[in-house]
Amino acid sequence: MFRGTQIKIILIFFIIGLILISGLDIYYTRTFNEILANTDVGTTIYEITTNKIQILQKITICALVGFGSICILTGIFISRSIVLPMKRLVKSAEKIANGESVELVPTNNKKKKRKNDIDELVNAFGIMTAELKQNLNEVTRQKRQMETILLHMSDGMIAFNMEGRIILINPAATRNLIIMPEDDTFDKIFSKYDKEINMEKIIYLEKWTSSVEQIQVKDKYMKLLFAPFKDENDRPAGIIAVIQDITEHVKLDNMRKEFIADVSHELKTPITSIMGYADTLSESEYDKEMQTKFLGVIGTEARRMAKLVTDLLSLSRFDKGQTIAKKEEFDLGDLTKKCQEKLQIEIDKKKLKVECFVTANVPTVYAEKDGIERVIINILTNSIKYTNENGNIKIYVGFVYNDAYIKIIDTGIGIPQEDLTRIFDRFYRVDKARTRQMGGTGLGLSIAKEILDRNNGTIDIKSQYGQGTEVVIRVPTKEEKN
Repeated sequence: MFRGTQIKIILIFFIIGLILISGLDIYYTRTFNEILANTDVGTTIYEITTNKIQILQKITICALVGFGSICILTGIFISRSIVLPMKRLVKSAEKIANGESVELVPTNNKKKKRKNDIDELVNAFGIMTAELKQNLNEVTRQKRQMETILLHMSDGMIAFNMEGRIILINPAATRNLIIMPEDDTFDKIFSKYDKEINMEKIIYLEKWTSSVEQIQVKDKYMKLLFAPFKDENDRPAGIIAVIQDITEHVKLDNMRKEFIADVSHELKTPITSIMGYADTLSESEYDKEMQTKFLGVIGTEARRMAKLVTDLLSLSRFDKGQTIAKKEEFDLGDLTKKCQEKLQIEIDKKKLKVECFVTANVPTVYAEKDGIERVIINILTNSIKYTNENGNIKIYVGFVYNDAYIKIIDTGIGIPQEDLTRIFDRFYRVDKARTRQMGGTGLGLSIAKEILDRNNGTIDIKSQYGQGTEVVIRVPTKEEKN
């Protein structure tokens, strides 16, 4: 291509010179002919004029040859100075387009050629394209990083342009807001909720209106954070919405409020009873029997309040991790029998039939002995409380896989199915009036589960209302301590 360009340049110069010289020759010939035609001079003048014309034609031919040589030399100079560097420039561009590396033109070669402006342009072009390629690679890398981050973010993110159309959305946003394919604008997405979310207000009145909203999507709670973004001219270009799933935070906050209300109620009831009976005793004179009765109520309520405070302190220590687990090896069957003996008075009062069966060769367990004892006593106490007189309670101690287990089966009142999922919640009681009457705090099962969690154990409860309850406690054996 460049060789053809070189030839064209030479031909153009040559043709232009040929036209100029031929025109000059024609002009002089016509001029002399006109002079001769209008002159009455003899033969001598004609011969002189003819000789001048011949000399002029020879000069013209020499000028034509000289001009042609100059054209050729000019073409060669242009070829070396312009065409060849341009050829290298185009080849460099083709290499860059194909992803190949570009070699810069040396400033001094073997022939010691002088570096010209085009060579400098090639060098600058090579440096520029290398830097451009590096910058493009960096931009591509950052773009992929951003795409990966958006893809795996737990928070949703949606970007809208000024017309309210989606220009960017990640899977978390689609999942959190349950966005359908037809929901492609700001209004279609947020008009479904009972909130006044206006895009114009967020963009233009950001300093005067709230840009944080909370909505409920089915059984989940979402926090929406809106932030306008601007273009290179510092003008509004759209808005970004960040969607955070705060369902767990809302549930925890509700549990905290419920917990405070329950604690206040549980403490208020015994305190009111104690104050009432104490004021009654101080204001009036009663016989010994009545005083004993009142004092008995005061003592019962005080012990109940003390037990509640003790349970709350235990849960607080568990939550803060302030208790140190002192694990040891012990026989689960022996511990279960000792717990049964401690509760024998309550068993005899209700005339219950309690049987304990220990499977042979149950390995020793490795856990907090005092904590496991507290769990067993708590479960047995519940079975005794909620089993009617002359009922039956069976206790099995055995071993399966790597866990020792205690299974306690009673013929008590049972637990409704709808309550089984909440029995480990703090202060949750199936029959609140009966539980309070029996001195329960509603924290026993919560504490039992905390203790078993600390010892890598489990507790599972199955029950049918009116037919009894089955509780299975699993505790790791000695071999599992490492």
